[in-house]
Amino acid sequence: MSLVMTADPETSYMEIPTGHIPIMVDEVRDLLALHPGQTVVDATLGGGGHAAMICEAISPSGHLIGLDQDQEALERARARLREFSVRQDFVKSNFRRLADVLGQVGVPLVDAVFLDIGVSSFQLDDPRRGFSFRSEGPLDMRMDKDVQVSAFELVNSMEKEEIAHILWAYGEERFSRRIAEGIVRARAQRPIATTTELSDVILRSLPYRFSRDGIHPATRSFQALRIAVNQETDALEAVLDQAFTHLKAGGRISVIAFHSLEDRIVKEKFRTLAHKGVARLLTKKPLRPTEDEVAHNPRSRSARLRGLERIS
Repeated sequence: MSLVMTADPETSYMEIPTGHIPIMVDEVRDLLALHPGQTVVDATLGGGGHAAMICEAISPSGHLIGLDQDQEALERARARLREFSVRQDFVKSNFRRLADVLGQVGVPLVDAVFLDIGVSSFQLDDPRRGFSFRSEGPLDMRMDKDVQVSAFELVNSMEKEEIAHILWAYGEERFSRRIAEGIVRARAQRPIATTTELSDVILRSLPYRFSRDGIHPATRSFQALRIAVNQETDALEAVLDQAFTHLKAGGRISVIAFHSLEDRIVKEKFRTLAHKGVARLLTKKPLRPTEDEVAHNPRSRSARLRGLERIS
């Protein structure tokens, strides 16, 4: 069965407000059933918006363990959350190493784990990070700047078949082969070094009638390359297993995903655990943002929220 990809937050030509706006905050709080004194992991701190809600709910004696692989995100979150009295541990780490982080802070079991999967608004809006086709920037896309391989290396060194595979597997780009061919032709002249250069190559590779689709023509390709650079699907599989292992009985996990590939991984993992009788689904179908939230924050429109409770 073919997946139908839901677009990433950056999906249209419309002007999108900048800055970090946490998505479905009330729904996340309710799904996690937060209350004072709990120990909660926010494995994707980002701008600290959800973490602020978590700190408020578990105050004054709770414990927040915050992870992010982006050092700048950690610094923003630390500044934003210093007003709360809860114990706070911030760790620079990919969430695929959640078990190691919990060992590092001396917490074997937690009450709740939250994940907001994908690129943050701060990363997307910063041209220097190279995530967006909307502005000129280096072709980077690394969430963790210490990672050696960037989108530049992938685009300018991979074989045509490898590029096409990434564009299809992670973006379900129907013109993956045409775009891969266009990339190889363009880089034969000179390396593709910036986001706008790559966007232009993608646009030129598409049949004209598909170059003005409902979403920006480069959306799926940029999404696919970002996932490949950061190995996001492997990391998601790993963190879901580790989060459940380190969850107390009665503890909860909630995950916001932004496209169907990620959401399918979460759905299948949660259903497998529920089928084994060790967990209870809190959302048989994903929760979606309200029309009012989408109107105020267009980037929320493709968000899907799922929750799970450990029962044994």
